[in-house]
Amino acid sequence: MIQTRNLTKKYGDRFAIRAIDLDLAAGDLFGFIGPNGAGKTTTMRILATLLEPTYGEAYVCGYSIYRHAKEIRRLVGYMPDFFGVYDDMTVIEYLEFFAAAYRINGARRRQVCQEKLELVDLDFKRDALANTLSRGQTQRLGLARVLLHEPQVLLLDEPLSGLDPRARIEMRAVLRRLGQQGKTIMVSSHILPELADMCNKVGIIDRGVMTINAAVAEVMKRVRQRLVLLIDVAQDREAAAGVLEQSPWVEKVVPQADHLRVELKQGVEDYTDLSTLLVQSGFKIRLFREEEVNLESAFMALTRGLGQRV
Repeated sequence: MIQTRNLTKKYGDRFAIRAIDLDLAAGDLFGFIGPNGAGKTTTMRILATLLEPTYGEAYVCGYSIYRHAKEIRRLVGYMPDFFGVYDDMTVIEYLEFFAAAYRINGARRRQVCQEKLELVDLDFKRDALANTLSRGQTQRLGLARVLLHEPQVLLLDEPLSGLDPRARIEMRAVLRRLGQQGKTIMVSSHILPELADMCNKVGIIDRGVMTINAAVAEVMKRVRQRLVLLIDVAQDREAAAGVLEQSPWVEKVVPQADHLRVELKQGVEDYTDLSTLLVQSGFKIRLFREEEVNLESAFMALTRGLGQRV
C-alpha cells in the first residue's frame, strides 16, 4: 500500500529526510517515531502529494506520487497535526460540508457522516458547535473527516499530541479498529509510549535518517538476545531456584520479591522441559511465562548513542 525508495527532500544543503525506504501492506499500523523536526511531517506530506521530494520514488496503493497525484488523493486520508474548525458549524454540519466536497450527496451523505461519528465515538456531540469541542474531541472529529471518502491509507500526523490520558486511550482504540478493518495507517509521534501497544511496525527517524524500520516483533528480537522466564511455585521458592540452576538450558536464576527471574542460555527457544522438571521435582507451578519486553525499552536499547552518530 505504501512503498518508498531512496525518498529524499533537501532544502538547500540541508536534508529534511534522507533515503527513506518503506514497505507497508494493507492492515499495517506503522508507528513513525522521532523528535520534533526529525522529518515525520515531511515524509507524510510527500506521501499525501502535498510536497514533492527532491529525488527518490514513492508509491501509494500502486500509484506514483509524480504521475498519479489525483488518484492517490482519492485513496488517502491525511490529518495534519493542527487543523481548524469552522466557528459557526455544528459537528454534523462540519462533516456534511466536507462530505459534499467529496461529492457524497443526498441521503448517503447523512448516512456516511453518522457512521463516521459513531466510529469515532462522537455521536453524542453531533449538534454541538465544532469550536466548543475539547482537544481530544476535535482530534476525533478530524479523524472522522478524513474517513468520509473511505480512504485505504491514513496518514495521521501527531493525532495523540496534547490529549489527556483518557482521550489518548480512546483515540488508540479507534485506530486499532481501523487497522482491523484493513486500512493501512501511518501514525506519527515524538512520544513512544503513545504508539507502543498498538503498532505492528515501527520506524524511528532522527535528523531525517531512518535509524530503525522493522516489525515490532523483530525489534523485540534484536533487543532481547536471550529469553527470560518469570516462574513462581507454591512452596519453597529457593529450592525451586536450585533445581532450575542445574538445568543445562538455564544461564542464571535471580530471585525477585514474588517470583524467580530465569534467564535462559543464548539460542534456547524451547523451554517446555523446565516446567516438566519442576513438576517432577514435586513443585506446584503458580506462574510460568516469558518476560515481556516493551517497545519503550526496545527503543532505548536500540537508539542509545544514535544521536551522536547521525
